[in-house]
Amino acid sequence: MGFGAELLFPFQWLVSAILVGLHDGLSALGMSAASGWTWTLAIIGLVLAIRAALIPVALQQIRAQRRMRQLQPDLKTLQDKYAGRTDALSRQAMAQEQMALYKEHGTNPFSACLPLLIQVPFFFALFTVLSLIPAAAASGQGIGAMSAEQVVQFGESSIFGAPLSASVLHGTPPGGNVVAVWLLSMVMILAMSAAQFITQRHILAKTTSAEAMAGPFMRQQKVVLYSLPIVFGAGGIIFPIGVLIYWTTTNLWTMVQQFVLDPGP
Repeated sequence: MGFGAELLFPFQWLVSAILVGLHDGLSALGMSAASGWTWTLAIIGLVLAIRAALIPVALQQIRAQRRMRQLQPDLKTLQDKYAGRTDALSRQAMAQEQMALYKEHGTNPFSACLPLLIQVPFFFALFTVLSLIPAAAASGQGIGAMSAEQVVQFGESSIFGAPLSASVLHGTPPGGNVVAVWLLSMVMILAMSAAQFITQRHILAKTTSAEAMAGPFMRQQKVVLYSLPIVFGAGGIIFPIGVLIYWTTTNLWTMVQQFVLDPGP
């Protein structure tokens, strides 16, 4: 086991334990343990559990975004002060004064990334758990908190004819519907990419003044705004259906949360 795998191992156990707990709870309520919809609702429940736990972090993020809005006039003044000065000393001085402004206002440009960074290990943990299911099912092994029987159940489960363990790039298990896998994957990739784009555009519009929007830095930001959904959407073809459910749900949560917690001008 490599160093990265060792770091991810506790998250794999936690993710699989929450997934199994939600699955067993839904089964106790009368849903079929082997149904793909039971596992789908368990994955959605996993997202809700993680995102609910991150609400305090999200509130901090919103406060940081508001402080960034308050900072915009000072940043514009600083940019005007050093306009046209491209020498190394001027760039260094501008960077130092900019960092001093961030410190004074108690924020920084990367504050909005904190919720995403916290979610990354959970996402990769779920990705590795679901990616290991075909091999584990074939060898009769469990994964994390998932028993060997549950691994087989998940590997054989599907929604709309698309196995939860299937992906566009890595193929469909025997008995799965290839067309269903492609259609469901494309729908979720489009949904999660659109949700991400809407969220980031909302954040950009609310943290940047009209004057700054016309600047060269914001033109670069707009390139990132339009390219990231395409990059992440294209990457979605490698993810199993189960991971796409997780990613789509969390992007939709993020979009709604952003508009609910920070709706004002």
